[in-house]
Amino acid sequence: MDQLGRFIQSDAKGILEKIRLYLIKKLLPHLEDRRKYHQEFASSTSFHGVHNIVQTRSKTRKVLWLLVVAGCLAVVIWQICSRFIYYFSWPTTTTVVVQYVENVKFPAVTFCNLNRFQTHAVSNLRIIFVIWNIVSGVLQKFATEDKYSQELNDFLHGNQNFSIKEFTRKNGFYLNSSTLLECEFFGKPCYPQDFEHVFTEYGNCFTFNHNDLPARRVSLSGRGLHLLFDVQQEKFTDEPALGHTDAGITFVIHSPKDLPRFDGLGLLTPVGTHAQVAIRQLKSIIQEYPWGECKPDIKLQYHKIYSTNGCLQECKARYIQDWCGCLPFILPGNGTECDLLKFYNCVYPAVYDIEIKGLCTVGTHNSTCPTPCEETDYPTTITYSSFGGEKAIKYFSTKLKKSPEYIRQNLVRIDIKYHDLSYKITQQQKALTISELLADVGGQLGLFCGASMITIVELLEYIFTNFCWMCIFLLLKAPEMPQWNNPSQNQPTHKEKKKGIQEC
Repeated sequence: MDQLGRFIQSDAKGILEKIRLYLIKKLLPHLEDRRKYHQEFASSTSFHGVHNIVQTRSKTRKVLWLLVVAGCLAVVIWQICSRFIYYFSWPTTTTVVVQYVENVKFPAVTFCNLNRFQTHAVSNLRIIFVIWNIVSGVLQKFATEDKYSQELNDFLHGNQNFSIKEFTRKNGFYLNSSTLLECEFFGKPCYPQDFEHVFTEYGNCFTFNHNDLPARRVSLSGRGLHLLFDVQQEKFTDEPALGHTDAGITFVIHSPKDLPRFDGLGLLTPVGTHAQVAIRQLKSIIQEYPWGECKPDIKLQYHKIYSTNGCLQECKARYIQDWCGCLPFILPGNGTECDLLKFYNCVYPAVYDIEIKGLCTVGTHNSTCPTPCEETDYPTTITYSSFGGEKAIKYFSTKLKKSPEYIRQNLVRIDIKYHDLSYKITQQQKALTISELLADVGGQLGLFCGASMITIVELLEYIFTNFCWMCIFLLLKAPEMPQWNNPSQNQPTHKEKKKGIQEC
């Protein structure tokens, strides 16, 4: 075993010696060759100013050029660092472009009567207004007063099969020839059949130019949708004790692909007035995170395009379906429809928890529903005037066989038209792109050091070559590997010690 260990040890020493010889002869140049390499690099590099330091013999000139090169290098490093810091602050700019076109798409308009239910249907069921507030609370939160609690509990337990959805569809506001007296779009007549029914917090509402129809366009400003409503106050009513004290038509202008949203966006036209609405089309384009707040990869399950309102509704629907095991009919999705008891005992408290705990949030990139990357809005300018002069009142009084007082208390005229045939695009853009960052860095290097990408490659090659030489030098100077076979073999025997002393 000792002989085998000595053989292996001698064999390993021989291999290491061969490696050392190869490194010395082939890879590690002589000292003079290395000095010559450094001299040639300093003289031939495209990094301006270095050859003036090396080649000049005047010490004053050498120090002067050294200060110039060091100063330029410091400025370059400072400028490049500042550009990188600016880039990673994710700056943006906003551009506004007005585009004029020959024709423009007309938006969707959703109309609702401020008096939500037919009088004869709710004359003995005043609790219906409270129930509808609870049902529509998933869209807009309403506070239910305690004074209605006992009456509400009695009704719910005595009418467990009652469907507020069917009751509202049947006994809410309706759109026919008696409530829509006139309808004209771009000079052509339109009819109640051109409107699509939709549930909102105002009960039955009706959308003109909804998404299922071919896109309607207008080719002249000042012409659009002209409507005359009869709100029929004697047939429709609401509950003033719950804050519904107005009479007239409320409407919201939105994209045909979006859902109507009345909360904070609805426009009111009281009875006896003529509203002229001038609209403009505004397209907003937001950058993705981290430059902006949008996430382009977010898709909605039940809506064709992404919007914060649609996302918020789907988020609420998911939480309510998980907690209550049913789905409110006013929210999108597929599931068992919630009955009134579920609405009162589970859905209504669930909506409160969602809002208090912030489970469905909108706005920033890390919220549940971030800002859409593209959005179309319709800013409006509204002017009001009293509906009809004396002759107009007499004309409609004769035509409808109603008194002049009825005309003033029930008719509402609404005209919606484009201000001009143009749309405005507000686009958020990156203030500094990758290509512009590289151009800035290259410009600074070229201005202060005369350097380019080739110069950087030269420097990298020079550094790598010297690094390799340093590694070889350290390997040659490293101590021999100790013997790990046997601790006793690492220590010399008594005879070897004596022999060594004699040799010395």
